[in-house]
Amino acid sequence: MAGTVLGLGPGVLLLQLLWGLALLLCLALSRAAGRARFAVVLVTLGAAVLSAALLLFPREEERPAAAAADEIVDTFFIGRFVLLAVMSLVFLGCLFLLLIYHLMEPMYAKPLPSS
Repeated sequence: MAGTVLGLGPGVLLLQLLWGLALLLCLALSRAAGRARFAVVLVTLGAAVLSAALLLFPREEERPAAAAADEIVDTFFIGRFVLLAVMSLVFLGCLFLLLIYHLMEPMYAKPLPSS
């Protein structure tokens, strides 16, 4: 089995890296002018498709390995799901703040030149 980082396997780290890069690319493209701004949708869809491919096509075999005498218990299972829930709430909050402060920013009329 491959090594773990903070109790997480390489697949979870790869998904975090994928979505982190997608988020950074979306932030960079949101500042672009013209049609390049709409590439954010393609980046998001590409990250979603790649995530689905990574989740649906696992690297391990379909048949489980022979059962060992000792049962392995995941003691950090609940902690990981709490962390996932908190990260999801923070992500949704950030999207909401992006909507309010960036996408719905009012455009004020420029004053007419006086002669």
